[in-house]
Amino acid sequence: MEFKDRKTLPVSKSGNDDDRRNVSSPMTRTGVYAAVSYMACAVLLIMFNKAALSSYKFPCANVITLFQMICSSILLYALRCRKIISFKSDSEIPSTKNIPGIFIPSNTLIRTLPLAISYLLYMLVSMESVRGVSVPMYTTLRRTTVAFTMIVEYVLARQKYSIYVIGSVGIIILGAFVAGARDLSFDSYAYTIVFSANICTAIYLASIARIGKSSGLNSFGLMWCNGLICTPILLLWTWACGDLQLTANFSYLSSPGFQVVMLFSCVMAFLLNYAVFLNTTLNSAVTQTICGNLKDLFTIGLGWLLFGGLPFDLLNVVGQSLGFLGSCTYAFCKIKGL
Repeated sequence: MEFKDRKTLPVSKSGNDDDRRNVSSPMTRTGVYAAVSYMACAVLLIMFNKAALSSYKFPCANVITLFQMICSSILLYALRCRKIISFKSDSEIPSTKNIPGIFIPSNTLIRTLPLAISYLLYMLVSMESVRGVSVPMYTTLRRTTVAFTMIVEYVLARQKYSIYVIGSVGIIILGAFVAGARDLSFDSYAYTIVFSANICTAIYLASIARIGKSSGLNSFGLMWCNGLICTPILLLWTWACGDLQLTANFSYLSSPGFQVVMLFSCVMAFLLNYAVFLNTTLNSAVTQTICGNLKDLFTIGLGWLLFGGLPFDLLNVVGQSLGFLGSCTYAFCKIKGL
């Protein structure tokens, strides 16, 4: 049997669903590594994307996403062809009725459609939510995603959390509003779009955990299906929006510096996507969201050191500190199984 003697990638087992819904299990060492890897990859990816979009003034964020997805799919295909990786969490699952050159059955690909659709909605709505919204207000509202994620997990899987976890999430949300207190001017359209992005993010993360267990695919397999479905759609989208033409006429396109930045951006995006799938599957969608909040602190610090331009604001510092405290409290609760 193919991959029989190979060590499979770490993915969570379904176990007893009733126990998982009502008892918060402690985070394993592998889960801790997955969470830390995600935060490290996320911070580095933001720095490379920031360099491409700000330092080189590349005008098309969607094209960067397209390049990242194409590179990710090519790398996954090459690794799978050389049998370095498998797309299935169980090496004993038969490989019958696979689509030629796709390595997975057609019904499995169809089963991952909700994941791909939720990812596209998450990506498009998130981009729209940035338009017309100041950075402080955007950051504040986006950090409430963790609350939406907890609600979605409860609706989809009846997942319950302890009072300690709920309290730590409350501290994070409080810190977000303190940090953005100076810029919370109400804008009904902006609030609607940002909260829609929060809902899409929550559904996307919850879909990773559920579809990963039901499809029999590991993190690489989920990434592969996501790329197969989303890449053609995003290619058509960038072509229709004229982003491909803008990219072809970009003055720094042949610059070695820009090409190196884009290369590292694509590599880090591949590692980040794997870390997101692995972290969400091994831990939970809420843990993934908390890690996203926690890495913001490191992103702000590193961005200030590399790019500057961040004015001192006491409320922002207090809010960031509260968010960091809440994230650390959540991590302690997960490690101890509270």
